Amino acid sequence: MAKQKIQEECKDKLCPFHGIEKVKLRGRVFEGEVIKKFPGRVVISFERSLFVRKYERFEKRKTKLHARLPDCLKDIEVGDYIQIEECRPLSKIIHCIATKKIRAKTEKTKKWKHLHQKQQKD
Repeated sequence: MAKQKIQEECKDKLCPFHGIEKVKLRGRVFEGEVIKKFPGRVVISFERSLFVRKYERFEKRKTKLHARLPDCLKDIEVGDYIQIEECRPLSKIIHCIATKKIRAKTEKTKKWKHLHQKQQKD
């Protein structure tokens, strides 16, 4: 019953789970924080390490990726930590689709608020 309800709500033809075209997910899987949200699209940012041979050290770099946001995952908001997977090119800048929400923004802020309150008591 619940599966039918989700399929009725999701009318996105490019949804990898319920869509008519069933876009195949292949390639790499990324996880990152949503920094922007547009209708049908999200932008995530994540850090990666790059080795600098000259200094024999690692440096941090940030990467931004655009991903399609299916209708069944409309509850994703800015600040959430999500997973996206690579697929065929859907447009000039979109080559990934959001697949699941790992944690919400509120969970992260609650953790920091708790630590901040603990420090104030001490």
